Amino acid sequence: MNSNQSQSFNRRDGALVVAHIVFAFVALLLGGIAGLLQSVVRGGMYTLPGGIGYYQLLTAHGVLMALVFTTYFIIGFLYSGVSKTMGGELLPLTHRLGWAGFVLMSLGTLIDVVMILLNKASVLYTFYAPLKASPYFYIGLALVVVGSWLSGFGIFYHYMYWKKTHRGKLSPLFGFMAVCTMLLWQIATIGVAVEVLVQLIPWSFGWTEKINVMLSRTLFWYFGHPLVYFWLLPAYICWYVIIPKIIGGKIFSDALARMSFILLLLFSIPVGFHHQLTEPGISPLWKFIQVVLTFMVVVPSLMTAFSLFASFESAGRAKGARGLFGWVKLLPWKDVRFFAPFMGMLVFIPAGAGGIVNASNQMNVVVHNTLWVTGHFHLTVATSVALTFFGITYWLIPAVTNRLLTPRINRLGIIQTVIWCVGMLFMSGAMHTVGLLGSPRRTAYTTYGDHPDAVLWMPYYAAMAIGGIILFIALALMIYNVVALLRAPKGYTEYPIGEAAEPEEATPRYLERWKVWIALTVVLILFAYTIPVMDMFGHASTQSPGYVTW
Repeated sequence: MNSNQSQSFNRRDGALVVAHIVFAFVALLLGGIAGLLQSVVRGGMYTLPGGIGYYQLLTAHGVLMALVFTTYFIIGFLYSGVSKTMGGELLPLTHRLGWAGFVLMSLGTLIDVVMILLNKASVLYTFYAPLKASPYFYIGLALVVVGSWLSGFGIFYHYMYWKKTHRGKLSPLFGFMAVCTMLLWQIATIGVAVEVLVQLIPWSFGWTEKINVMLSRTLFWYFGHPLVYFWLLPAYICWYVIIPKIIGGKIFSDALARMSFILLLLFSIPVGFHHQLTEPGISPLWKFIQVVLTFMVVVPSLMTAFSLFASFESAGRAKGARGLFGWVKLLPWKDVRFFAPFMGMLVFIPAGAGGIVNASNQMNVVVHNTLWVTGHFHLTVATSVALTFFGITYWLIPAVTNRLLTPRINRLGIIQTVIWCVGMLFMSGAMHTVGLLGSPRRTAYTTYGDHPDAVLWMPYYAAMAIGGIILFIALALMIYNVVALLRAPKGYTEYPIGEAAEPEEATPRYLERWKVWIALTVVLILFAYTIPVMDMFGHASTQSPGYVTW
Protein backbone atom coordinates (compact mmCIF):
# COMPACT_ATOMS: atom_id res chain seq x y z
CA MET A 1 0.00 0.00 0.00
CA ASN A 2 1.14 3.52 -0.79
CA SER A 3 2.31 5.22 2.38
CA ASN A 4 0.12 8.22 1.60
CA GLN A 5 -2.93 5.97 1.82
CA SER A 6 -2.20 4.89 5.40
CA GLN A 7 -1.79 8.34 6.89
CA SER A 8 -4.34 10.84 8.19
CA PHE A 9 -5.53 13.37 5.66
CA ASN A 10 -3.66 16.67 5.53
CA ARG A 11 -5.57 19.13 7.73
CA ARG A 12 -5.07 22.14 5.45
CA ASP A 13 -6.29 20.21 2.42
CA GLY A 14 -9.16 18.83 4.47
CA ALA A 15 -10.43 22.35 5.17
CA LEU A 16 -10.54 23.10 1.43
CA VAL A 17 -12.39 19.86 0.71
CA VAL A 18 -14.91 20.31 3.54
CA ALA A 19 -15.63 23.89 2.45
CA HIS A 20 -16.62 22.65 -1.01
CA ILE A 21 -18.66 19.72 0.31
CA VAL A 22 -20.57 21.77 2.90
CA PHE A 23 -21.34 24.51 0.35
CA ALA A 24 -22.56 21.82 -2.04
CA PHE A 25 -25.01 20.40 0.49
CA VAL A 26 -26.32 23.85 1.47
CA ALA A 27 -27.07 24.42 -2.22
CA LEU A 28 -28.68 20.97 -2.39
CA LEU A 29 -30.96 21.78 0.56
CA LEU A 30 -32.09 25.12 -0.87
CA GLY A 31 -32.60 23.61 -4.29
CA GLY A 32 -34.51 20.74 -2.70
CA ILE A 33 -36.91 23.13 -0.97
CA ALA A 34 -37.56 24.80 -4.33
CA GLY A 35 -38.03 21.37 -5.89
CA LEU A 36 -40.51 20.30 -3.20
CA LEU A 37 -42.64 23.40 -3.74
CA GLN A 38 -42.38 22.98 -7.49
CA SER A 39 -43.55 19.35 -7.37
CA VAL A 40 -46.63 20.01 -5.22
CA VAL A 41 -47.59 23.00 -7.38
CA ARG A 42 -47.20 20.96 -10.57
CA GLY A 43 -49.25 18.21 -8.94
CA GLY A 44 -52.11 20.62 -8.26
CA MET A 45 -51.78 20.18 -4.49
CA TYR A 46 -50.62 23.67 -3.56
CA THR A 47 -50.94 27.25 -4.78
CA LEU A 48 -47.95 29.51 -4.30
CA PRO A 49 -48.48 32.69 -2.28
CA GLY A 50 -48.29 35.99 -4.10
CA GLY A 51 -44.83 37.15 -5.02
CA ILE A 52 -43.40 33.68 -5.63
CA GLY A 53 -43.49 32.40 -9.20
CA TYR A 54 -43.42 28.79 -10.36
CA TYR A 55 -40.66 29.49 -12.88
CA GLN A 56 -38.71 31.29 -10.19
CA LEU A 57 -38.73 28.04 -8.20
CA LEU A 58 -37.89 26.03 -11.31
CA THR A 59 -34.86 28.24 -11.96
CA ALA A 60 -33.66 28.00 -8.36
CA HIS A 61 -34.09 24.22 -8.37
CA GLY A 62 -32.10 23.75 -11.56
CA VAL A 63 -29.31 26.21 -10.84
CA LEU A 64 -28.71 25.16 -7.24
CA MET A 65 -28.95 21.41 -7.73
CA ALA A 66 -27.74 20.77 -11.29
CA LEU A 67 -25.03 23.44 -11.45
CA VAL A 68 -23.97 24.52 -7.96
CA PHE A 69 -24.28 21.31 -5.92
CA THR A 70 -22.57 19.18 -8.55
CA THR A 71 -19.72 21.58 -9.36
CA TYR A 72 -18.76 22.20 -5.74
CA PHE A 73 -18.96 18.55 -4.79
CA ILE A 74 -16.94 17.43 -7.80
CA ILE A 75 -14.15 19.93 -7.23
CA GLY A 76 -13.95 19.07 -3.52
CA PHE A 77 -13.87 15.35 -4.31
CA LEU A 78 -11.21 15.71 -7.01
CA TYR A 79 -8.99 17.86 -4.80
CA SER A 80 -9.21 15.28 -2.03
CA GLY A 81 -8.14 12.44 -4.32
CA VAL A 82 -5.34 14.42 -5.96
CA SER A 83 -4.01 15.34 -2.51
CA LYS A 84 -4.18 11.76 -1.24
CA THR A 85 -2.75 9.92 -4.24
CA MET A 86 -0.21 12.41 -5.60
CA GLY A 87 2.08 13.36 -2.76
CA GLY A 88 -0.08 13.32 0.35
CA GLU A 89 -0.77 17.06 0.29
CA LEU A 90 -1.57 19.80 -2.20
CA LEU A 91 1.18 22.10 -3.44
CA PRO A 92 0.98 25.69 -2.14
CA LEU A 93 -0.01 27.08 -5.55
CA THR A 94 -2.60 24.34 -6.02
CA HIS A 95 -4.02 25.17 -2.61
CA ARG A 96 -4.20 28.89 -3.39
CA LEU A 97 -5.87 28.24 -6.74
CA GLY A 98 -8.39 25.98 -5.03
CA TRP A 99 -9.36 28.66 -2.52
CA ALA A 100 -9.41 31.39 -5.18
CA GLY A 101 -11.74 29.27 -7.27
CA PHE A 102 -13.96 28.61 -4.25
CA VAL A 103 -14.25 32.31 -3.44
CA LEU A 104 -15.05 33.32 -7.02
CA MET A 105 -17.63 30.56 -7.45
CA SER A 106 -19.23 31.45 -4.11
CA LEU A 107 -19.47 35.11 -5.04
CA GLY A 108 -21.06 34.22 -8.37
CA THR A 109 -23.48 31.79 -6.72
CA LEU A 110 -24.60 34.36 -4.14
CA ILE A 111 -25.22 36.95 -6.89
CA ASP A 112 -27.29 34.44 -8.85
CA VAL A 113 -29.32 33.39 -5.80
CA VAL A 114 -30.12 37.03 -5.03
CA MET A 115 -31.22 37.65 -8.63
CA ILE A 116 -33.44 34.56 -8.56
CA LEU A 117 -34.98 35.55 -5.21
CA LEU A 118 -35.68 39.05 -6.58
CA ASN A 119 -37.43 37.36 -9.52
CA LYS A 120 -35.08 38.99 -12.00
CA ALA A 121 -33.75 35.74 -13.48
CA SER A 122 -36.61 33.25 -13.96
CA VAL A 123 -35.00 31.87 -17.11
CA LEU A 124 -34.46 28.28 -15.87
CA TYR A 125 -31.04 26.69 -15.57
CA THR A 126 -30.63 26.62 -19.38
CA PHE A 127 -31.21 30.43 -19.52
CA TYR A 128 -32.48 30.19 -23.11
CA ALA A 129 -32.62 33.41 -25.09
CA PRO A 130 -34.76 35.33 -25.92
CA LEU A 131 -35.84 35.13 -22.26
CA LYS A 132 -33.77 37.86 -20.66
CA ALA A 133 -32.52 37.89 -17.07
CA SER A 134 -30.79 40.66 -15.15
CA PRO A 135 -27.23 41.18 -16.44
CA TYR A 136 -26.00 40.48 -12.90
CA PHE A 137 -27.36 36.93 -13.17
CA TYR A 138 -25.13 36.36 -16.19
CA ILE A 139 -22.19 38.03 -14.42
CA GLY A 140 -22.71 35.59 -11.54
CA LEU A 141 -22.63 32.68 -13.98
CA ALA A 142 -19.40 34.01 -15.46
CA LEU A 143 -17.81 34.17 -12.01
CA VAL A 144 -18.81 30.57 -11.30
CA VAL A 145 -17.21 29.43 -14.57
CA VAL A 146 -14.01 31.43 -14.05
CA GLY A 147 -13.74 30.17 -10.46
CA SER A 148 -14.07 26.58 -11.64
CA TRP A 149 -11.31 27.23 -14.20
CA LEU A 150 -8.97 28.35 -11.41
CA SER A 151 -9.73 25.16 -9.51
CA GLY A 152 -9.04 23.14 -12.65
CA PHE A 153 -5.73 24.91 -13.19
CA GLY A 154 -4.77 23.91 -9.64
CA ILE A 155 -5.34 20.24 -10.47
CA PHE A 156 -3.41 20.54 -13.75
CA TYR A 157 -0.48 22.23 -12.01
CA HIS A 158 -0.33 19.57 -9.29
CA TYR A 159 -0.46 16.78 -11.88
CA MET A 160 2.31 18.32 -14.02
CA TYR A 161 4.51 18.80 -10.96
CA TRP A 162 3.98 15.16 -9.98
CA LYS A 163 4.89 13.98 -13.48
CA LYS A 164 7.99 16.19 -13.46
CA THR A 165 9.19 14.75 -10.16
CA HIS A 166 8.25 11.14 -11.06
CA ARG A 167 9.66 10.84 -14.56
CA GLY A 168 8.89 7.59 -16.31
CA LYS A 169 6.20 6.60 -13.82
CA LEU A 170 2.53 6.08 -14.56
CA SER A 171 0.41 8.62 -12.72
CA PRO A 172 -2.04 7.36 -10.07
CA LEU A 173 -5.36 6.42 -11.64
CA PHE A 174 -7.34 8.91 -9.54
CA GLY A 175 -5.06 11.76 -10.61
CA PHE A 176 -5.32 10.75 -14.27
CA MET A 177 -9.11 10.67 -14.05
CA ALA A 178 -9.24 14.01 -12.22
CA VAL A 179 -7.23 15.64 -15.01
CA CYS A 180 -9.48 14.08 -17.66
CA THR A 181 -12.60 15.31 -15.84
CA MET A 182 -11.37 18.89 -15.52
CA LEU A 183 -10.08 18.92 -19.10
CA LEU A 184 -13.56 18.03 -20.29
CA TRP A 185 -14.98 20.80 -18.08
CA GLN A 186 -12.49 23.44 -19.21
CA ILE A 187 -13.06 22.70 -22.91
CA ALA A 188 -16.84 22.42 -22.61
CA THR A 189 -17.30 25.64 -20.62
CA ILE A 190 -15.63 27.65 -23.39
CA GLY A 191 -18.98 27.51 -25.19
CA VAL A 192 -21.09 28.83 -22.34
CA ALA A 193 -18.40 31.41 -21.46
CA VAL A 194 -18.55 32.80 -25.01
CA GLU A 195 -22.35 32.82 -24.89
CA VAL A 196 -22.44 34.68 -21.56
CA LEU A 197 -19.62 37.17 -22.19
CA VAL A 198 -20.12 37.93 -25.88
CA GLN A 199 -23.89 37.57 -26.25
CA LEU A 200 -25.88 37.61 -23.01
CA ILE A 201 -24.16 40.27 -20.90
CA PRO A 202 -24.02 42.98 -23.63
CA TRP A 203 -27.61 42.14 -24.66
CA SER A 204 -28.98 42.20 -21.10
CA PHE A 205 -27.31 45.56 -20.40
CA GLY A 206 -28.93 46.95 -23.55
CA TRP A 207 -25.64 47.50 -25.35
CA THR A 208 -26.96 45.38 -28.22
CA GLU A 209 -30.60 45.36 -29.26
CA LYS A 210 -30.99 41.73 -30.41
CA ILE A 211 -29.42 38.33 -29.86
CA ASN A 212 -28.80 35.46 -32.26
CA VAL A 213 -31.06 32.88 -30.61
CA MET A 214 -29.87 29.92 -32.68
CA LEU A 215 -26.22 30.63 -31.97
CA SER A 216 -26.95 31.18 -28.27
CA ARG A 217 -28.67 27.81 -27.90
CA THR A 218 -25.95 26.05 -29.87
CA LEU A 219 -23.24 27.50 -27.62
CA PHE A 220 -25.21 26.39 -24.58
CA TRP A 221 -25.61 22.81 -25.80
CA TYR A 222 -21.97 22.67 -26.81
CA PHE A 223 -21.57 22.94 -23.03
CA GLY A 224 -24.85 21.35 -21.92
CA HIS A 225 -24.27 17.77 -22.98
CA PRO A 226 -20.65 17.39 -21.79
CA LEU A 227 -21.97 18.88 -18.54
CA VAL A 228 -23.73 15.53 -18.07
CA TYR A 229 -20.39 13.75 -18.32
CA PHE A 230 -18.77 16.26 -15.99
CA TRP A 231 -21.33 14.97 -13.49
CA LEU A 232 -20.80 11.34 -14.44
CA LEU A 233 -17.00 11.13 -14.60
CA PRO A 234 -16.50 11.70 -10.84
CA ALA A 235 -19.15 9.02 -10.25
CA TYR A 236 -17.15 6.77 -12.57
CA ILE A 237 -14.02 7.58 -10.53
CA CYS A 238 -15.82 6.30 -7.45
CA TRP A 239 -17.04 3.21 -9.28
CA TYR A 240 -13.63 2.42 -10.80
CA VAL A 241 -11.22 3.44 -8.03
CA ILE A 242 -13.08 3.56 -4.71
CA ILE A 243 -15.66 0.78 -4.78
CA PRO A 244 -13.13 -2.05 -5.46
CA LYS A 245 -11.33 -1.07 -2.25
CA ILE A 246 -14.57 -0.93 -0.25
CA ILE A 247 -15.63 -4.41 -1.37
CA GLY A 248 -12.21 -5.87 -0.66
CA GLY A 249 -11.32 -6.43 -4.31
CA LYS A 250 -9.10 -4.85 -6.94
CA ILE A 251 -9.55 -2.63 -9.98
CA PHE A 252 -10.17 -4.99 -12.89
CA SER A 253 -8.00 -3.12 -15.43
CA ASP A 254 -6.08 0.13 -15.05
CA ALA A 255 -5.64 0.42 -18.83
CA LEU A 256 -9.34 -0.12 -19.56
CA ALA A 257 -10.30 2.51 -16.99
CA ARG A 258 -7.97 5.09 -18.53
CA MET A 259 -9.08 4.30 -22.07
CA SER A 260 -12.75 4.70 -21.14
CA PHE A 261 -12.05 8.19 -19.76
CA ILE A 262 -10.11 9.19 -22.88
CA LEU A 263 -13.00 8.04 -25.08
CA LEU A 264 -15.45 10.01 -22.96
CA LEU A 265 -13.27 13.10 -23.35
CA LEU A 266 -13.20 12.65 -27.12
CA PHE A 267 -16.86 11.91 -27.76
CA SER A 268 -18.87 13.74 -25.09
CA ILE A 269 -18.32 17.30 -26.39
CA PRO A 270 -19.06 17.43 -30.17
CA VAL A 271 -22.60 16.07 -29.73
CA GLY A 272 -24.76 19.02 -28.65
CA PHE A 273 -26.97 18.95 -31.75
CA HIS A 274 -28.81 15.88 -30.50
CA HIS A 275 -30.47 18.30 -28.06
CA GLN A 276 -31.50 20.44 -31.03
CA LEU A 277 -32.90 17.81 -33.39
CA THR A 278 -36.26 19.58 -33.69
CA GLU A 279 -34.82 23.07 -34.13
CA PRO A 280 -34.69 24.66 -37.60
CA GLY A 281 -31.61 26.27 -39.10
CA ILE A 282 -29.24 23.34 -38.58
CA SER A 283 -28.56 21.03 -41.51
CA PRO A 284 -29.90 17.47 -41.09
CA LEU A 285 -26.45 16.24 -42.15
CA TRP A 286 -24.74 17.87 -39.18
CA LYS A 287 -27.45 16.68 -36.83
CA PHE A 288 -26.89 13.15 -38.12
CA ILE A 289 -23.12 13.41 -37.68
CA GLN A 290 -23.48 14.52 -34.08
CA VAL A 291 -26.03 11.78 -33.36
CA VAL A 292 -23.46 9.24 -34.60
CA LEU A 293 -20.83 10.79 -32.32
CA THR A 294 -23.34 10.66 -29.47
CA PHE A 295 -23.70 6.91 -29.85
CA MET A 296 -19.93 6.55 -29.68
CA VAL A 297 -20.24 7.44 -25.99
CA VAL A 298 -22.04 4.12 -25.49
CA VAL A 299 -18.71 2.31 -25.97
CA PRO A 300 -16.88 3.64 -22.86
CA SER A 301 -20.11 3.31 -20.88
CA LEU A 302 -20.30 -0.40 -21.72
CA MET A 303 -16.58 -0.73 -20.96
CA THR A 304 -17.29 0.75 -17.54
CA ALA A 305 -20.17 -1.64 -16.86
CA PHE A 306 -18.00 -4.62 -17.85
CA SER A 307 -15.10 -3.47 -15.67
CA LEU A 308 -17.28 -2.83 -12.61
CA PHE A 309 -19.02 -6.17 -12.61
CA ALA A 310 -15.74 -7.93 -13.39
CA SER A 311 -14.32 -6.30 -10.23
CA PHE A 312 -17.38 -7.40 -8.24
CA GLU A 313 -17.20 -10.98 -9.43
CA SER A 314 -13.41 -11.20 -9.01
CA ALA A 315 -13.70 -9.99 -5.43
CA GLY A 316 -16.43 -12.54 -4.71
CA ARG A 317 -14.51 -15.42 -6.30
CA ALA A 318 -11.44 -14.51 -4.25
CA LYS A 319 -13.59 -14.88 -1.13
CA GLY A 320 -14.72 -18.35 -2.16
CA ALA A 321 -17.97 -17.65 -4.01
CA ARG A 322 -19.39 -20.57 -5.98
CA GLY A 323 -21.95 -20.80 -8.75
CA LEU A 324 -22.88 -18.32 -11.43
CA PHE A 325 -24.06 -15.55 -9.08
CA GLY A 326 -22.67 -16.68 -5.74
CA TRP A 327 -20.43 -13.60 -5.62
CA VAL A 328 -23.48 -11.34 -5.36
CA LYS A 329 -24.17 -12.55 -1.82
CA LEU A 330 -20.66 -11.56 -0.70
CA LEU A 331 -20.97 -7.89 -1.66
CA PRO A 332 -21.20 -5.57 1.39
CA TRP A 333 -24.89 -4.72 1.07
CA LYS A 334 -25.05 -3.31 4.59
CA ASP A 335 -22.26 -0.79 3.94
CA VAL A 336 -23.72 2.50 2.71
CA ARG A 337 -20.38 3.38 1.07
CA PHE A 338 -21.11 0.54 -1.37
CA PHE A 339 -24.91 0.36 -1.28
CA ALA A 340 -25.63 3.98 -2.30
CA PRO A 341 -23.25 4.04 -5.30
CA PHE A 342 -24.40 0.57 -6.36
CA MET A 343 -28.00 1.75 -6.49
CA GLY A 344 -26.74 4.64 -8.61
CA MET A 345 -25.09 2.14 -10.97
CA LEU A 346 -28.28 0.08 -11.14
CA VAL A 347 -30.45 3.07 -12.01
CA PHE A 348 -27.97 4.10 -14.68
CA ILE A 349 -29.12 1.11 -16.78
CA PRO A 350 -32.62 2.52 -17.53
CA ALA A 351 -31.19 6.05 -17.48
CA GLY A 352 -28.74 5.13 -20.24
CA ALA A 353 -31.50 3.44 -22.24
CA GLY A 354 -33.54 6.64 -22.00
CA GLY A 355 -30.55 8.59 -23.27
CA ILE A 356 -30.46 6.41 -26.38
CA VAL A 357 -34.12 7.29 -26.99
CA ASN A 358 -33.42 11.01 -26.59
CA ALA A 359 -30.51 10.90 -29.03
CA SER A 360 -32.38 8.95 -31.71
CA ASN A 361 -33.90 11.21 -34.35
CA GLN A 362 -37.24 9.45 -34.78
CA MET A 363 -37.82 8.49 -31.14
CA ASN A 364 -36.72 11.94 -29.97
CA VAL A 365 -39.63 13.47 -31.90
CA VAL A 366 -42.03 11.54 -29.65
CA VAL A 367 -40.51 12.65 -26.34
CA HIS A 368 -38.91 16.03 -27.17
CA ASN A 369 -39.86 18.75 -24.67
CA THR A 370 -42.11 16.39 -22.74
CA LEU A 371 -41.83 15.29 -19.12
CA TRP A 372 -40.09 12.15 -20.39
CA VAL A 373 -36.92 14.26 -20.74
CA THR A 374 -37.29 15.56 -17.18
CA GLY A 375 -37.73 11.99 -15.95
CA HIS A 376 -34.58 10.91 -17.79
CA PHE A 377 -32.67 13.84 -16.27
CA HIS A 378 -33.78 12.83 -12.79
CA LEU A 379 -32.59 9.27 -13.31
CA THR A 380 -29.12 10.35 -14.45
CA VAL A 381 -28.00 13.32 -12.39
CA ALA A 382 -30.56 13.11 -9.56
CA THR A 383 -30.16 9.38 -8.98
CA SER A 384 -27.08 7.78 -10.55
CA VAL A 385 -24.87 10.79 -9.83
CA ALA A 386 -26.53 11.99 -6.62
CA LEU A 387 -26.57 8.57 -4.94
CA THR A 388 -22.93 8.03 -5.84
CA PHE A 389 -22.04 11.44 -4.39
CA PHE A 390 -23.99 10.56 -1.24
CA GLY A 391 -22.07 7.28 -0.96
CA ILE A 392 -18.79 9.18 -1.35
CA THR A 393 -19.85 11.61 1.39
CA TYR A 394 -20.18 8.84 3.98
CA TRP A 395 -16.45 8.10 3.81
CA LEU A 396 -15.04 11.38 2.44
CA ILE A 397 -16.09 13.62 5.34
CA PRO A 398 -14.76 11.19 7.99
CA ALA A 399 -11.53 10.67 6.02
CA VAL A 400 -10.69 14.37 5.65
CA THR A 401 -11.84 15.39 9.14
CA ASN A 402 -10.37 12.39 11.02
CA ARG A 403 -13.75 11.19 12.21
CA LEU A 404 -15.61 7.87 12.10
CA LEU A 405 -18.58 6.59 10.16
CA THR A 406 -20.60 5.18 13.06
CA PRO A 407 -22.94 2.17 12.70
CA ARG A 408 -25.90 4.47 13.38
CA ILE A 409 -25.02 6.89 10.58
CA ASN A 410 -24.38 3.93 8.29
CA ARG A 411 -27.88 2.53 9.01
CA LEU A 412 -29.44 5.94 8.46
CA GLY A 413 -27.53 6.14 5.18
CA ILE A 414 -29.00 2.83 4.02
CA ILE A 415 -32.48 4.06 4.96
CA GLN A 416 -31.88 7.38 3.20
CA THR A 417 -30.80 5.58 0.02
CA VAL A 418 -33.90 3.37 0.00
CA ILE A 419 -36.22 6.34 0.60
CA TRP A 420 -34.51 8.26 -2.21
CA CYS A 421 -34.98 5.35 -4.63
CA VAL A 422 -38.66 4.98 -3.70
CA GLY A 423 -39.26 8.69 -4.18
CA MET A 424 -37.52 8.66 -7.54
CA LEU A 425 -39.53 5.61 -8.61
CA PHE A 426 -42.73 7.61 -8.11
CA MET A 427 -41.43 10.87 -9.57
CA SER A 428 -39.35 9.71 -12.51
CA GLY A 429 -41.67 6.81 -13.35
CA ALA A 430 -44.63 9.18 -13.54
CA MET A 431 -42.61 11.68 -15.59
CA HIS A 432 -41.59 9.06 -18.12
CA THR A 433 -45.12 7.72 -18.47
CA VAL A 434 -46.97 11.02 -18.73
CA GLY A 435 -44.29 12.29 -21.09
CA LEU A 436 -45.18 9.48 -23.48
CA LEU A 437 -48.78 10.69 -23.21
CA GLY A 438 -47.68 14.14 -24.42
CA SER A 439 -47.46 16.18 -21.22
CA PRO A 440 -45.01 19.07 -21.76
CA ARG A 441 -42.18 19.94 -19.41
CA ARG A 442 -41.32 23.40 -18.06
CA THR A 443 -44.97 24.30 -17.43
CA ALA A 444 -46.86 25.06 -14.25
CA TYR A 445 -50.03 23.22 -13.28
CA THR A 446 -52.82 23.58 -15.82
CA THR A 447 -55.66 21.47 -17.16
CA TYR A 448 -55.59 23.33 -20.48
CA GLY A 449 -59.25 24.21 -20.12
CA ASP A 450 -60.11 20.69 -18.92
CA HIS A 451 -59.01 19.22 -22.22
CA PRO A 452 -59.63 15.42 -22.16
CA ASP A 453 -55.96 14.61 -22.78
CA ALA A 454 -54.77 16.92 -20.01
CA VAL A 455 -57.29 15.48 -17.54
CA LEU A 456 -55.70 12.05 -18.08
CA TRP A 457 -52.36 13.50 -16.98
CA MET A 458 -53.59 14.54 -13.52
CA PRO A 459 -53.01 11.21 -11.68
CA TYR A 460 -49.42 11.19 -12.92
CA TYR A 461 -48.93 14.75 -11.68
CA ALA A 462 -50.15 13.61 -8.26
CA ALA A 463 -47.67 10.70 -8.35
CA MET A 464 -44.91 13.17 -9.22
CA ALA A 465 -45.85 15.30 -6.22
CA ILE A 466 -45.87 12.26 -3.91
CA GLY A 467 -42.43 11.32 -5.25
CA GLY A 468 -41.21 14.87 -4.65
CA ILE A 469 -42.39 14.75 -1.02
CA ILE A 470 -40.67 11.39 -0.44
CA LEU A 471 -37.48 12.69 -2.06
CA PHE A 472 -37.47 15.75 0.18
CA ILE A 473 -37.75 13.48 3.24
CA ALA A 474 -34.71 11.59 1.94
CA LEU A 475 -32.90 14.88 1.31
CA ALA A 476 -33.61 16.10 4.84
CA LEU A 477 -32.23 12.83 6.20
CA MET A 478 -29.12 13.22 4.04
CA ILE A 479 -28.52 16.72 5.41
CA TYR A 480 -28.94 15.32 8.94
CA ASN A 481 -26.39 12.62 8.15
CA VAL A 482 -23.90 15.19 6.81
CA VAL A 483 -24.18 17.19 10.05
CA ALA A 484 -23.80 13.96 12.03
CA LEU A 485 -20.66 13.06 10.08
CA LEU A 486 -19.15 16.47 10.82
CA ARG A 487 -19.83 15.87 14.53
CA ALA A 488 -18.97 12.15 14.61
CA PRO A 489 -16.43 10.77 17.11
CA LYS A 490 -12.77 11.40 16.33
CA GLY A 491 -10.80 8.58 14.80
CA TYR A 492 -8.90 7.43 11.74
CA THR A 493 -10.91 6.68 8.57
CA GLU A 494 -9.10 5.33 5.56
CA TYR A 495 -9.34 7.14 2.25
CA PRO A 496 -10.25 4.07 0.13
CA ILE A 497 -8.09 3.95 -3.00
CA GLY A 498 -8.20 0.64 -4.85
CA GLU A 499 -5.22 -1.16 -6.31
CA ALA A 500 -5.20 -2.52 -9.84
CA ALA A 501 -5.11 -6.26 -10.42
CA GLU A 502 -1.81 -7.50 -11.79
CA PRO A 503 -2.03 -6.86 -15.55
CA GLU A 504 -0.74 -9.24 -18.18
CA GLU A 505 0.70 -6.19 -19.92
CA ALA A 506 1.64 -2.77 -18.58
CA THR A 507 -0.76 0.15 -19.06
CA PRO A 508 0.19 1.83 -22.37
CA ARG A 509 2.11 5.07 -21.90
CA TYR A 510 0.35 6.72 -24.82
CA LEU A 511 -2.78 7.10 -22.66
CA GLU A 512 -0.99 9.96 -20.86
CA ARG A 513 0.01 11.82 -24.00
CA TRP A 514 -2.36 14.65 -23.29
CA LYS A 515 -1.30 16.80 -26.23
CA VAL A 516 -2.47 14.07 -28.60
CA TRP A 517 -5.84 13.60 -26.91
CA ILE A 518 -6.50 17.32 -26.57
CA ALA A 519 -5.61 17.80 -30.24
CA LEU A 520 -7.97 15.01 -31.30
CA THR A 521 -10.73 16.50 -29.14
CA VAL A 522 -10.25 19.91 -30.75
CA VAL A 523 -10.26 18.37 -34.25
CA LEU A 524 -13.56 16.57 -33.54
CA ILE A 525 -15.10 19.77 -32.15
CA LEU A 526 -13.98 21.84 -35.14
CA PHE A 527 -15.27 19.18 -37.51
CA ALA A 528 -18.67 18.98 -35.79
CA TYR A 529 -19.28 22.70 -35.21
CA THR A 530 -17.33 24.95 -37.59
CA ILE A 531 -19.59 24.87 -40.67
CA PRO A 532 -22.93 24.84 -38.78
CA VAL A 533 -21.88 27.78 -36.56
CA MET A 534 -20.65 29.77 -39.57
CA ASP A 535 -24.06 29.24 -41.19
CA MET A 536 -25.79 30.63 -38.11
CA PHE A 537 -24.21 34.05 -38.55
CA GLY A 538 -26.04 34.47 -41.85
CA HIS A 539 -29.61 34.01 -40.53
CA ALA A 540 -31.09 37.44 -39.79
CA SER A 541 -34.39 35.75 -38.87
CA THR A 542 -32.80 34.24 -35.76
CA GLN A 543 -32.14 37.69 -34.23
CA SER A 544 -34.53 38.55 -31.41
CA PRO A 545 -35.03 41.24 -28.76
CA GLY A 546 -35.27 40.15 -25.14
CA TYR A 547 -38.46 39.15 -23.33
CA VAL A 548 -39.41 39.11 -19.67
CA THR A 549 -42.51 36.93 -19.37
CA TRP A 550 -42.76 36.57 -15.59
